Amino acid sequence: MSDLPRKAVTRTAKLAALPLGFAGRATWGLGKRIGGKSAELVAREVQQRTADQLFKVLGELKGGAMKLGQALSVFESALPEEVAGPYRAALTKLQEAAPPLPSGTVHAVLAERLGEDWRELFLEFEDKPSAAASIGQVHRAVWHDGREVAVKVQYPGAGEALLSDLTQLSRFARLLGPLIPGMDIKPLITELRDRVSEELDYEQEAQSQREHAEEFADDPDVLVPGVVHQSDQVLVTEWIDGVPLADVIADGTPEQRDRAGQLLARFLFSGPARTGLLHADPHPGNFRLLPAAPSPATDGEGDGKGRGEAEDGQGGGADGGVARWRLGVLDFGTVDRLPGGLPRTIGDSLRLTLQGDADGVYQLLCEEGFVKESIDLAPDAVLDYLLPIIEPAEVEEFTFSRSWMRNQAARIADPRSPAHQLGKQLNLPPSYLLIHRVTLSTIGVLCQLGATVRLREELESWLPGFLAPDEDAQPEEASEDDAVDAQDAAEDAVEGAVAGADVT
Repeated sequence: MSDLPRKAVTRTAKLAALPLGFAGRATWGLGKRIGGKSAELVAREVQQRTADQLFKVLGELKGGAMKLGQALSVFESALPEEVAGPYRAALTKLQEAAPPLPSGTVHAVLAERLGEDWRELFLEFEDKPSAAASIGQVHRAVWHDGREVAVKVQYPGAGEALLSDLTQLSRFARLLGPLIPGMDIKPLITELRDRVSEELDYEQEAQSQREHAEEFADDPDVLVPGVVHQSDQVLVTEWIDGVPLADVIADGTPEQRDRAGQLLARFLFSGPARTGLLHADPHPGNFRLLPAAPSPATDGEGDGKGRGEAEDGQGGGADGGVARWRLGVLDFGTVDRLPGGLPRTIGDSLRLTLQGDADGVYQLLCEEGFVKESIDLAPDAVLDYLLPIIEPAEVEEFTFSRSWMRNQAARIADPRSPAHQLGKQLNLPPSYLLIHRVTLSTIGVLCQLGATVRLREELESWLPGFLAPDEDAQPEEASEDDAVDAQDAAEDAVEGAVAGADVT
């Protein structure tokens, strides 16, 4: 028996209470103002109460409600500060924690999926979950071979709850406007609903994680934990410690913020190029900042250093060795399959925009379906629309900030602005939907970090088409004849040098 609130009528009533509750609190606030309280103080109290209810409802329901909360949490940077402030703490909680399921429910799932003797697979198993997400929660344990592991257990009835929530949320998405002003929530809900089957498929998630773990094995910048065991509704992976990205956002040093931001950008663009897969759930709960791996010389017995410390002995310090820290990546439940890496169109359009080639950019956008055949736009206007958005790629390094994100959002959201009018006429082809959301979400996290990032460096290294074709081309392998000719030329040069020396 599931401990998730599963009846559609119950879940719908709880979700519907969100906008209704907002209206009620607005009335309460009006009463307070009549009673003499200042408008600013009342507004702050109303917003704080709304934030508390938002977390309580979305967290308790888990499923699609919590999924939406996690997705919204990375976009709070785009909201005006007076609106975003009260929601920030409540939404951030959704990235790392949620009300857990009772241990009895967890044990029942393990017994059903791993067998009645499931405890024999573990030397230790912690009943208290270390993290909770929209469709499952994670328990720390020790596998029978001594490895520390993370045991991800899917909530019973998670699939039903996920679909039910997202369907209900889409029906009154417009009513959620007062909760998250300025955001078009319905397309986000639709895209999340389209990915439900992938999210529930632990076999597919295990395969995606294996591919990443194999490709990034021994990588100095990115760590992906290996898969230890997988069955329906249970996934066991290697455990990794580290500083949750949510903690870096809240309390990290400038050095930690910059390092985390650089690695996040690197993983966004290098992942598809190296694995043909795009990690499509970039909220902070899925990332850790870890000390650099020790070198073999410092990993022996008796060297006085624990595993995970940097070889200079500073790996665990607040700032020491931060430049060598790695990014730990979790949760591969949602990925986009990109066999050739990110589409070259993205790199080509970025390059042409930076070059100021309005006609070239416009032609490319038309060919790829970003501008429908029935629409006729001015190329220069399209260029003006794009340039502020790609500012981070124009300079050697760029400091992402909430204020920059808010300015971009306000420019596009203001119905009176030319950018808003032009943006309404652009089209997003289906094959780019997930790429677009992941990129925006990652930028949202970079703005939460306030990180200074060398984004252009990552684009030049990993994004097809960003460099001009002649710069982007791989050098051709020398043929055997070329090698012979080179050797003959070298020998002639040596002989000439010797002859010259004899003459003198």
